[in-house]
Amino acid sequence: MAPPPPDTRNLALARALDRSEPLAGLLQRVQGSRQRFEAIRALLPPALLGSVRPGPLDETAWSVLVGHAAAAAKLRQMLPELQSALADAGWPQPPIKIKISPRA
Repeated sequence: MAPPPPDTRNLALARALDRSEPLAGLLQRVQGSRQRFEAIRALLPPALLGSVRPGPLDETAWSVLVGHAAAAAKLRQMLPELQSALADAGWPQPPIKIKISPRA
């Protein structure tokens, strides 16, 4: 049996990313944010995992989004440990910003 044909929407998106420098840069930042989050995930208390997610990454900072003020306070206490884990994983050191952003 022949494999299913590729999804033309995915191919169109891949071509657009290849041809657009701004879109390729955006994709790199999204991937970088997710990879950084994976580097710190094991350090997060299990009770916080559902309230914490990766946020925007740019030249000045990486944001970690949290669902409520208590989670933000706990992560701010953990910042030195989180930054150390990122450095150990080889990530450049823009500072981590903790932002409260409840899920919709």
